[in-house]
Amino acid sequence: MKHLSAVKALAFLASGALAVKISEIQGIAFQSPLAGQFVHGLTGVVTAKDKYGIWIQDQRTDDPRASNGIRVYGANVKSANVGDLISLSGRVAEYRRSVADLFLTEIDYVTELTTISRGHTVVPLVLGEDRTPPSKQLSALDVGRDGWLSVPSNLTLLEVVNATLRPDEFGLDFWESLEGQLVTVKSPTAAQFPDRFGSVWVYGNWPTTGRNERGGRTIHFNGPNEAPPAHPEAIFIGRPLDGTRNPKAVMGAVLSDITGVVTYQFGAYYVLPLTAPDVVKFPDFTVPPSTVNSTSHPCQIRIGDYNVENMNPRSYHIPKIAAHIAHHLHTPDLVFVQEIQDDSGPRNDGTVSADRTLRALANAIKRASGGVEYAFVNVEPEDNKDGGQPGGNIRVAYLYRPDKVSLLPGTIGDATASTVPVIDSEGNLELSFNPGRIDPEHSAWEEARKPLAAAWQTASGVRFYTVNVHFSSKRFSSPPQGNARPPVNGGWEKRTSQANVTARFVSSILDLAADASVVVAGDMNEFTAARSVLRPLAALLHDANDVAGVPAAERYTYAYDQHAQEIDQVFVSDAVARRRGDVEHVHVNTWAKTVGERASDHDPTVVRLWVCDAEADAVSPGEEYGNDHGQTAFNS
Repeated sequence: MKHLSAVKALAFLASGALAVKISEIQGIAFQSPLAGQFVHGLTGVVTAKDKYGIWIQDQRTDDPRASNGIRVYGANVKSANVGDLISLSGRVAEYRRSVADLFLTEIDYVTELTTISRGHTVVPLVLGEDRTPPSKQLSALDVGRDGWLSVPSNLTLLEVVNATLRPDEFGLDFWESLEGQLVTVKSPTAAQFPDRFGSVWVYGNWPTTGRNERGGRTIHFNGPNEAPPAHPEAIFIGRPLDGTRNPKAVMGAVLSDITGVVTYQFGAYYVLPLTAPDVVKFPDFTVPPSTVNSTSHPCQIRIGDYNVENMNPRSYHIPKIAAHIAHHLHTPDLVFVQEIQDDSGPRNDGTVSADRTLRALANAIKRASGGVEYAFVNVEPEDNKDGGQPGGNIRVAYLYRPDKVSLLPGTIGDATASTVPVIDSEGNLELSFNPGRIDPEHSAWEEARKPLAAAWQTASGVRFYTVNVHFSSKRFSSPPQGNARPPVNGGWEKRTSQANVTARFVSSILDLAADASVVVAGDMNEFTAARSVLRPLAALLHDANDVAGVPAAERYTYAYDQHAQEIDQVFVSDAVARRRGDVEHVHVNTWAKTVGERASDHDPTVVRLWVCDAEADAVSPGEEYGNDHGQTAFNS
């Protein structure tokens, strides 16, 4: 047995160590009321151990707020084994790896450990039967209209408030009340892929919110006066304590029962399994192609939206992306793409042109589709001014089928030129640069991708307008189960500003032509449930999901942590919404068998919209369809 130094031992003796129960150490708040004090004669049965220490548990109390399990840290407790009833003395400590994390209550500086008897069994608490997680918010401190997604964020630190636990109401309180205890999760369902350490989010056979048909749990809100649920009923399953490995689960996979101890680490509550579970049932990996597969009228346009994840001419995933566009999206008339890199990819050599990248994608779609040809257009950025991978110069771009739609006559803008809507000599709305960037020198776009606006015409010569966006990322967000309440939504100020600038541009179109058909789409890096951030767009335009009646739980294009989420949005103007339409999120990537089999971390979306009224086909056609009208647009 390794002892404290003489100085620390004397301090221990002088402190008047306490004889207490585990539940008295844990207390009924987030931090122990005995933090920093020494205790002696603490007894409990060892329920689990790892190379850093053990977990012990004593009798449950009648107060569900006070856990009867605790972590004991230190190499000098390794002599204890699972099933041993032990007595020990040591210091009560609150540990965390980072100020962004919550504290874990534990015993360290163990000065003595005695094994009283062996062969004891602790019956685990069965989640969903003995105790059931709440299903709405994570914390009482997540105040605001949008609950855990409210901004401004980081208004309060949970560990500073150290409130009395309310485990029946709030997720963090619930898991904290079980800290250190042995629990069982029956028939858990995986919420998505494991992380790079093999840990996976699951939920058990208890009530959940936002469950989609696949078995994931989608961020959503049910009404204007309801905060979006934070999915507190999910729990992270960490690395098994016996050295086995968790299975490679996927969204909707059902696992065998998991028994383990509840702990907090790396910004989240975990269950550390005693041994790895098995996959009992995988979902069907067949991804059906979109049913939005045809149009029979020139006013009805099919539009795809796809973040193609850092694509350059040598990207291995070009054939997969092309196959998705050809076979799952059925070669839409117009495709919004994001994360197109320049022709040298991440090589930081001053290259800004992406003609080779876009041509490679267009050629791959032609091969995959059996001959469908796409033209493409983009605006070259200034070198290393648009964020993303250094040297990659990612940007948004359009692919379009000249047999279906064409760009209006005009001049393509450059990196710093701002396009604006104008009325031509015949009283028609056009853009000063087509396509062109939206206010590219506004501070909202500093080190960010600039939106690309374009004016188009249908085969019958009717005009419509698009804006392709890629808002700033959520980098520097804090853990949803972390100390900051509400959690830090990294970059929200910038995305709000970007949404404002984009909305002002669309408003300038509608000011000149109130019935203009406008589609704004792309990777907005934000949820519609974060209503405060996307309010500028939502106040002016309509969510295409609402137009098409897509169920709230099926609105997702991405998966992160325990959430399926839609961060790729499509908004449409009043004129488009009035005519209705169809929307499908095609889950070619979130439903993949493994992370490595994905072509992108985003799913594509395809919409079928009326950009003019059905009788518009009686209008005389404009210039010969497919003419590039002097644009610098490239065919495959």
